[in-house]
Amino acid sequence: MSNRLNRRIFLRGMGGAALAAPFLSSVWERTARGDTTASGKALIVMFTHYGCVTNKWFPEKTQGTLTAADLEPTSLAALAPYASKLLIPRGIRSMNEWTANMTRGQGNDSHTQIVGSFFTCQPVTPNSNDPFSFDQATKFNAKAVGPSLDHVMAQQLSPQGTPLLLNTAAQNDSAQSAISYSAAETIFRGLNASQAFSSLTGLFQTGEPTSPDTYAVMRGKSILDVVKDDLQTLERYDMSRADKQKLEAWKELLNSTGNVMVSAQCNAELGAMLGATADNASKAGSGGFGRDVLTTKVAGDLDGADIYSAIAALAAACNANPVIFMKYPGNYNFSGLDITMESHSLSHRLDNAGMTGSCLPNAIEMLLKIDAYYAQKFANLVRMLDSIPQGNGSTVLDSCAAIWFNEMSDGNAHNLNNAPIIQAGGAGGYFKTGQIINLDTASTLTNGNSMSQCANGTGQVNGINQGTGTDPKIANAPINKYFCNIMNAMGVKAGADGFPAKGGTAEVTKFGYSDKTQDFIGGKGAVAGATIHDPGEFTELKA
Repeated sequence: MSNRLNRRIFLRGMGGAALAAPFLSSVWERTARGDTTASGKALIVMFTHYGCVTNKWFPEKTQGTLTAADLEPTSLAALAPYASKLLIPRGIRSMNEWTANMTRGQGNDSHTQIVGSFFTCQPVTPNSNDPFSFDQATKFNAKAVGPSLDHVMAQQLSPQGTPLLLNTAAQNDSAQSAISYSAAETIFRGLNASQAFSSLTGLFQTGEPTSPDTYAVMRGKSILDVVKDDLQTLERYDMSRADKQKLEAWKELLNSTGNVMVSAQCNAELGAMLGATADNASKAGSGGFGRDVLTTKVAGDLDGADIYSAIAALAAACNANPVIFMKYPGNYNFSGLDITMESHSLSHRLDNAGMTGSCLPNAIEMLLKIDAYYAQKFANLVRMLDSIPQGNGSTVLDSCAAIWFNEMSDGNAHNLNNAPIIQAGGAGGYFKTGQIINLDTASTLTNGNSMSQCANGTGQVNGINQGTGTDPKIANAPINKYFCNIMNAMGVKAGADGFPAKGGTAEVTKFGYSDKTQDFIGGKGAVAGATIHDPGEFTELKA
C-alpha cells in the first residue's frame, strides 16, 4: 500500500491509534488469545458504614423485573429513573458477623471484624473471644489476614497492580473503618480528591482541540462508523492475506468492544463536564472531622461527595484504573443534613456508641435522611457514568459495574444477612439488569425489622439481642459468590484451585477463607473444616 495513503488514513481524526492498531502485532496476539484485561470495563464500588433502615431501603418485591414504581416508595427513590440499568441481588450475607454469644463470628469489636472481613472474606487478627472486651490491642486493632477484593483484582488488571481508593472525607482509616488491605494486616490508605484528580491529569491530552472524530464519538457515534470510509478505502487496496486477517479482526474488535472509551476523550473538557476540575477537587479534598465537606456545595448542585463521584467516573471513562473504590467515612456528622448526632451513635438509635439505652428522639427519621442522601449520591454517580456516550448507543455505565455496598444490614443489630446491595450497569453485558433476584431461594425473604425499635421516637434500644435485624435463618447466600461474579465479569483469572491468581487461566470459583460466617468463630484455623463450601458464582445474575 502507498505510504502516503497509509499516513493520510492512519493519522486522521482519531489520532492514528485506532486505525494503526490492527497492524500492531500485540493487538492481534491479544485478540487471538481472548485477553479481556484491556476491555474498557470498570468496577466502581461505593461503600458506606452502619447499614440502613432495611424496611424502607428494600423494595417490597423480592424477585422479578425492577421498575421505577418499585423504587419510588423506598429510600432508593432517587434511583428510580435508572431502574432498567439496575440489579438488586437479594438474600446475600457477608462474612464474620459479630454476636454477643459468638454464634456467627469472632469476638472482636463489632465494626473492626466486619469491615476487616467485608472485602477480604478473611478473619482478623489478633483475635478476642470476648465480644465486650475493651482491650485496645485486640478488639480495636485487629486487621484482616489477607488482601481485599480491590487488591486481588488490581493485581491482575490495574496499573502498578494497585486500585484507586477514594476516601471521601479525607480521613485516615483505622482498623475500625478500613476496608482495603494490600496484604495481610496491611491497611491501604486511599487518596483525597486533590491527590486522585492530580493522578488523572497526566492522562489528559493537552494543547490540542478536540478533533471532529473524537467529538463524534463523544456524542455517541461508534468508532466503527467514524472510520468506516477509511476502512473501505483500505479494503480496496491489495494487501497480504495476513494484513486482511488483521483488518477483519480489528473490525470485529471494534464491534465487540464498541463501549471502550478512546483515549482522545480523556481530557479536561470531559472532566469539566462531570465536575472533576482541579478547583473542585481542592475544595472537596479539604475535609476532616471538623467540617461536613460531603454535603457542602462545591460547584452548582454538586457537593463534596459528588466531586469524588465525578473523579471516579472520569477515571473509568479514561480507562485509568478498572478497579475504583469510593469509601464514605465512619463516625461522621452530617451537619449539612441538619443532623447533630454523629453517624455511628445514630445507627444505634442512641446519643452514644453503646448498645442499650433510651431511644434518641427522631433517630429513625435521621437515619432515613442519611439513607436517602447516600441513595442520591449513588444516583448521581450513576447519572455521571450514564452521561458519557461510548458509541453504538451505549454509555460508560453499560460497560461498568457500579455497586453500592453497606457495611452491614441493620446498624443497630450489626447483622450481615439480608445485605443491602444495589448494582448499576451490566459490565459489558455480563450481568442482568432491570432485575431483583433472590439468591437465597431456600427462604422467603423479608425486609427486616429495622422499625421494631424507636419507630415512634420513644422506648428502649437493645442492640445486643439483634431484634432490629433480619432473622438469621434467612438471606444467607454467601457474598463470596457475588465477588466471584464480579471478578469473572472483569476478566480476573484463577489458578487450577479456583482462587484468583495472577497468570491463571481458569474461571474464579473461590474467594476468601470461608463462605460460612460460623467458620470465623475464634479466628483463622479455630473451626475445623473451614473452607469454601459452595464454590462458583451466582449463575442467576448472569445475562
